[in-house]
Amino acid sequence: MAKRRFTNRVREARAQRGWSQDELAGRSRLSRAEVSAIETERVVPSTAVALALAGALGSRVEDLFALTPALRGDRSAWAWTAGRERRYWQATVGGRVLRYPVESTAMGTLMHDGVAGTAAKAGGGAESGGGVKRGVAGAAWADPQRTLVVAGCDPAIGLLSGVLGRSGVRLLPLVRSSRRALDLLAQGVVHVAGVHLGDGAGNADVVGAVLGPGYGRVHVARWTEGLALAPGLSHRTIPSAVRARLRWVGREEGSGARRCLDLILEGRRARPEGYAYTATDHRGVVATIRTGWAQAGVCVQLVAEEGGLGFLPARREDYDLCFAEAARDDPRVVALLDALRTRAFARILGDLPGYDTRLTGELG
Repeated sequence: MAKRRFTNRVREARAQRGWSQDELAGRSRLSRAEVSAIETERVVPSTAVALALAGALGSRVEDLFALTPALRGDRSAWAWTAGRERRYWQATVGGRVLRYPVESTAMGTLMHDGVAGTAAKAGGGAESGGGVKRGVAGAAWADPQRTLVVAGCDPAIGLLSGVLGRSGVRLLPLVRSSRRALDLLAQGVVHVAGVHLGDGAGNADVVGAVLGPGYGRVHVARWTEGLALAPGLSHRTIPSAVRARLRWVGREEGSGARRCLDLILEGRRARPEGYAYTATDHRGVVATIRTGWAQAGVCVQLVAEEGGLGFLPARREDYDLCFAEAARDDPRVVALLDALRTRAFARILGDLPGYDTRLTGELG
C-alpha cells in the first residue's frame, strides 16, 4: 500500500477568520504551542483535539484534516527544459513534483528551493535526486504542496501573494502572455493561467477554444489598457500619436496587449512593418520607453503611471484567472478563491490606477 501523508488546513481556516494563534487556542481550549505544532504539521492531533479545532472553527473535521498520497521528495521532473546548471523552485501539480528553472517573476527574484547539477528534458518524467547539489530543506516556502504556480501578466499580483502567504501558500508568479499561460495550463504544468483577451465573454470564448470543457474562471479585475508615451510628448489622442513618426515597442503574439496594439494601429499608414523591440510584459514596455529605445507602446495604466509616462486609455479588459475544475478542491486553489473574495483585497486592488474591482472574486 502506498504511503500517505497527513495534511491539514488549520492555518488557512484560522487566517480566513482573521484570528491569531492565541485566539484559536483560547476558543479550542488548547495551548498556543499546540496550535502552532499542528499548523506546521509537526504534530498529528488526536481525535479529541481535531474535534476541538473543528468546533472552534465551525468546520467539519474532514474539511480540516486529510490523508494524501506521500510524494517522493527525491524524484521530480522538469516542467520544461532547464538548460545548464540552474536554480529551481518546486511545486506539485496533478500529483507530480515539478521543478521550475528560476526566472525573473512578476515580483522580481524569489528565493529558490535548490540548485540542480544536471538537467532533464521537458516532460522527461521523473528524475532521481542525484542531480540536486543542494536545496533549502525544511523551509516552509520550499514545500511543493503549498506552492501555487500562476502564469500570467498581472503586474499587481504581488498583492495577491501577500494574502496567500498569510494562508501558508507560496505563490510563484510566472510572467507569460495570455495564450502562453493557457497552453501551460493545458499541459498540466501550472495551476492557474491569467487571461485578458477582451471582456468576460471574450475570455470565456478563448478559454473554451484553447482548453475545452472542464475549466473554471475567477474574475480579478477590469483594467484599463492603452498607449504609454515617452515624457515630453504632447499627444492628447491616440490617432494623433499614431499619425506621428514615433518609435514603437511591440508585444508578443498571443498577449492581450498585442491585440490592443494591433487594433490601435489597424489600417494606419503609421503601422510599422515590425518592431525594433518587443516586450514580454507590461513593465517591459515601460522600461523600453524610459530608456529611449522607443517612444510609444501598449500597457496597462498602472505601470505607465508608475513609470512616470503619459497614458492614453484605449480599452477596458477583464483579467481572469483560469483553473481546472478538477483542482477546485486543491487547498491552494481554495486559498486563491477565498483571497479574491475578501473585501479587503478588492479594496486594496481597487486603489490601483485603472483597476475596477466591482466584480472581483466572481466565478465565470
